[in-house]
Amino acid sequence: MSLIRQNLQAITATIVATVQESGRQPESVQLLAVSKTFGPEAVQEAAEAGQRAFGENYLQEGLDKIRALNDAGAPALEWHFIGPIQSNKTRPIAENFAWVHTVEREKIAQRLSEQRPEGMAPLQICLQVNISGEASKSGIAPEQVAELAHKVAALPNLTLRGLMAIPEPADDFEQQRAAFARLRTLYEQLRADGLALDTLSMGMSADMRAAIFEGATIVRVGSAIFGARNYNKA
Repeated sequence: MSLIRQNLQAITATIVATVQESGRQPESVQLLAVSKTFGPEAVQEAAEAGQRAFGENYLQEGLDKIRALNDAGAPALEWHFIGPIQSNKTRPIAENFAWVHTVEREKIAQRLSEQRPEGMAPLQICLQVNISGEASKSGIAPEQVAELAHKVAALPNLTLRGLMAIPEPADDFEQQRAAFARLRTLYEQLRADGLALDTLSMGMSADMRAAIFEGATIVRVGSAIFGARNYNKA
């Protein structure tokens, strides 16, 4: 059995056990395999092991992988863009990805809406929230989320699904939970305000269990599946 297949099985087992421990339904959490810096052959290997949803942070690398896997006749995969978005990069994102987790400005959302090709399903959108207030982190401030959410929800060719965050790292399980709880509270406020949201994209390899306890519906896991990254290749 390949290492990637073994790792996927181990991560899936952890997700299932944590979901059960937290009293949630097994199918309520989706694994997003973060394949940045790993080549198409690694994605192909994960796909052969049954993984279908992949997250990419770097646009050109992601586009190269999508084309390579399409050319290789890989199974139908769901591609999520999870990196920072520059205005001049919105068109290829709108044309090639099914999900975008990192919308933090109305201008970006408008461009994605306008540039989504006719005939494609609506682009699935999460707003990135700077839940820990870190100056170095991307994301909209929590107090500005409601206004942006209502604007994005009104745009054609997009479906606002929920919120995403990358909290400040914490080793303590309860500290991890507290950050995710703040995002969940925002999400619940938006739902109470009439927005039909169903997605909390939160939790990575080091804090995935805490995120699941606080309601994560998508967990983003990379190195625990593919191994240590070499960023010189990115």
